[in-house]
Amino acid sequence: MRRSIPALATTAVLALALAACSSSDSPSDATSDSPAADSAEGTLTMWVDDTRIDSMRPVVEAFTEQSGVQVDLVQKATGDIGPDFVTQVPTGEGPDIIVSAHDGLGEWVNNGVVAPIELGDKADEFADSAVAAMAYDGQTYGVPISIENIALVRNNALLADTPATTFDELVAQAQGAGTDFSVLIQQGEESDPYHLYPLQTSFGAPVFEQAEDGSYSDTLTLGGDAGHAYAQYLAKLGQEKVLDLSIDGDKAKQAFLDGQAPYIVTGPWNTSAFEEAGMDISVLPVPSAGGQPAQPFVGVQGVFISAKSANPVLANEFVVNYLTTEEAQDALYEAGGRLPALTASADKVDDPVLQGFNAAGATGAPMPAIPAMSSVWSFWGATEAQIVGGQTADPAGAWDAMVQNIQDAIDG
Repeated sequence: MRRSIPALATTAVLALALAACSSSDSPSDATSDSPAADSAEGTLTMWVDDTRIDSMRPVVEAFTEQSGVQVDLVQKATGDIGPDFVTQVPTGEGPDIIVSAHDGLGEWVNNGVVAPIELGDKADEFADSAVAAMAYDGQTYGVPISIENIALVRNNALLADTPATTFDELVAQAQGAGTDFSVLIQQGEESDPYHLYPLQTSFGAPVFEQAEDGSYSDTLTLGGDAGHAYAQYLAKLGQEKVLDLSIDGDKAKQAFLDGQAPYIVTGPWNTSAFEEAGMDISVLPVPSAGGQPAQPFVGVQGVFISAKSANPVLANEFVVNYLTTEEAQDALYEAGGRLPALTASADKVDDPVLQGFNAAGATGAPMPAIPAMSSVWSFWGATEAQIVGGQTADPAGAWDAMVQNIQDAIDG
């Protein structure tokens, strides 16, 4: 059901909330000396990048019309939003709200620049992976607005609809198409752990331990017997030339466009080019290689409130009470074309390609937003490249050395 907030009702609610919160110490609450404490009217500043500012405009305009609260959008470069948030919030010069990918959350929490929020029962209305991405150390810090992940894309002109139940079956099926490649998974000199992650998780070897709320600890879980089995499988795919370090992202995309493979593992950022080329494609989940669910990383765009917002109650009203509505999430999708995080809005998306990515990511794992993740990538990619390229006769041993190197980097 769509929900709207009549302007007078919202103003009354905000006034009561402002009066009630004056005694709270929470960074999400207003204090008696806050500029917002004298009136339900006010102005919020939101940082947003160039890819989302146009889709956010109709949403903030609708909120302003209903509530009387103005939201000023400030365009920032994507790569500047997180770092500038960390440096400017403590000085009082930062925004009230930012729109950003969730993977900077751990740094923001550790620097004390982002405020926790309470989603309550609303959490059940979002994709599980989207809510999990907003969690850190047992608390929730943002409202998810869109999600994206990789999936298996099929060229229907090359292969009929004959779903495979395992990745090995898929490879055998694809080889029957007689093309140069079977399943394109971009690699490059440093391999590509992100695009290989569905295969890794299907062996029961996720990178970090995950709590029930979806948040991650820095306890590594990619080692042991499950990691060994995955490492051996990577070596097999390298020997069979299913994986090839010479095929980077651009080459994989072009090979698929040229009809050189019936399958590619990729994200929605590439499918528009396939459709523009007139290709008939389907988007499917990546089949399991190791017997457990193949979970891709899920990237979640969220909206976060500054711990030093001058108008925390107004910010909470916009972020938690408005952006969680079907009305707002529908409008974001209509303006920006990105899959909504709210289940009710996602269910209304009739684009079969986006529907396919939604199904593929339904059981996905949010990209870890903990600082320890920065210690993982270089060792991870280098080791996978070594295994795929056949540079080691002991894949399991190489994997163990990688796990130890990552652990040493985290501890150091």
